[in-house]
Amino acid sequence: MQAKLFAAAACCALISTSAFAQVDIRNAWARGTVPAQTATGVFMTLHAHKDARLVGVSTPVAATAEVHEMKMEGNVMRMRALDALPLPKMEDVELKPGGYHVMLLGLKAPLNAGDKVPVTLKFEQGGKLIEQRVEAEVRGLTAPAHGGGAAANHKH
Repeated sequence: MQAKLFAAAACCALISTSAFAQVDIRNAWARGTVPAQTATGVFMTLHAHKDARLVGVSTPVAATAEVHEMKMEGNVMRMRALDALPLPKMEDVELKPGGYHVMLLGLKAPLNAGDKVPVTLKFEQGGKLIEQRVEAEVRGLTAPAHGGGAAANHKH
């Protein structure tokens, strides 16, 4: 009887925890680096269940982590930091090479293929700040943007 109550309570705890998570994070990966390289990008797909904004990011592997945007302005590709990235309700927002991404600056050590990089994303949603952690798998320097054996990182 006690085991059944414990199982039911554990089930309810899982349901309530996932009910609070309003942004799904999938396919998180980071580009590997070479010795002495001090910056790299982290990429993933974000899917908000309600309108949200990605307002910050942090990781223990770098001095600074920022949300960046790359886009063409005339004939020049420009990159800039964003204060916030809008996440429209029920739409995938892809962070990918050549577009939106997380920039890690001041890396403390090289990132090697197969390593895991802990990244904490900070979302603003419904007037509340929500933090979600994801483990981004490091891919080799020449890894393609999609596929390439990266494990799916789906966090609720």
